[in-house]
Amino acid sequence: MPRDDISATSSLITRQKQSVSSGIRTVHPVYLDRGENAEVWDCDGKRYLDFVGGIGVLTLGHRHPTVMEEVTAQLGRFTHSCFNALPHEPYIAVTDWLAQHCPIEGPAKSMLTNSGAEAMENALKLARAFTGRSAVIAFDGGFHGRTMATLSLTGKVAPYKAGLGTLPGSVHHIPYPCPESGVSDADALAAIDRLFKIVAEPQSFAAVVIEPVQGEGGFRSCSPAFMNALRQLCDRHGMILIADEIQSGFGRTGKMFAIEHAGVCPDIVVMGKGIGGGFPLAALTGADDVMSAMAPGGLGGTYSGNPVACAAARGVFRAFADDNILARANVLGQRYCDHIEKLRTLPGGDVIGRMRGIGAMRAFELVDGDGAPSPKRLQTLLQLARQNGLLLMPSGEYANVVRLLAPLTIPFDQVDEAFSLIGRLLPALADVQ
Repeated sequence: MPRDDISATSSLITRQKQSVSSGIRTVHPVYLDRGENAEVWDCDGKRYLDFVGGIGVLTLGHRHPTVMEEVTAQLGRFTHSCFNALPHEPYIAVTDWLAQHCPIEGPAKSMLTNSGAEAMENALKLARAFTGRSAVIAFDGGFHGRTMATLSLTGKVAPYKAGLGTLPGSVHHIPYPCPESGVSDADALAAIDRLFKIVAEPQSFAAVVIEPVQGEGGFRSCSPAFMNALRQLCDRHGMILIADEIQSGFGRTGKMFAIEHAGVCPDIVVMGKGIGGGFPLAALTGADDVMSAMAPGGLGGTYSGNPVACAAARGVFRAFADDNILARANVLGQRYCDHIEKLRTLPGGDVIGRMRGIGAMRAFELVDGDGAPSPKRLQTLLQLARQNGLLLMPSGEYANVVRLLAPLTIPFDQVDEAFSLIGRLLPALADVQ
């Protein structure tokens, strides 16, 4: 027990330093005690607005009533069965929903996993098994996980790959085309053509892996035209198109999946975060022939598709249907846009750079007087906002992008409260050089 003159937070900071790997970095020294929708309270009783949301997990907020209802009912029946050994209906309820709602052409099948990285690992396995090839195209700035194979896909060295040496697989990174990178669709497609000419022939490549909207990369989005060009490229060369919707899926962009904005059907959709309503669940859904490329027993995992997590997902699906969450995401996204534009008009507002994203998957840059990325101003904003009861999440190639990951269910007056606070902090940010 902490001493009376030491806060619970201070005690936990000390304990973390003593027993948690230093390889695990935390953005905010805030130890949560309880949460309700977009509000959380730390172990010392301080209230915050949560615009981190478990880094995009809590699409429906903390303890959504429908999710909790489904979870509570499942807890009264049984808590675990390994689906590979003894299957259960909650798993099939999830895969049924995915088959009906994922943007896959023709019959679709799914596999459930514990995390997005695990889902991506299995997507790579299936792409290899289906094509008989091993090389993969990925994109600069992408983030696909911290496991060894997904690290090969992740388009950023520090801190994820530093000191690890050679990673598995043959992965080739291409510039991600978007306004923020200054890379055009034509530039990216030319880079792929160059890859085929000087590195390996197209028939060596199993898959193209892309985030329609990058998460860790700072909510950068590629154009519908580029997604369609990738679809044509994969069809032409017999490659699998894998859409990483781990952060952009489940309504964040105003559609269930971000790739729907392009009208493109990938061969595999990889998802996680928002699917489980706060419980550890992820999935990959793909075309029947691709998902059936491995022999029975080639896919699975002890905890994959845990029945309690599956019940939570069923609650998520119900809430999306009953509460019209997609429509609310678009209204929320417009409110974000209006607030970000207003910030620029306030004293100190020239620290606000470009706005990024689609729907409610929005972000804004912090810049210096010359318009260059300002990670110092971002770190100052994170600290000052936290001191005043607002938790924000950094991102971007230059660590100067604030990504807004509040629940899609956040009350609009709390959105106004958060941006009012940011507005009051702008003069202090402008003083940071």
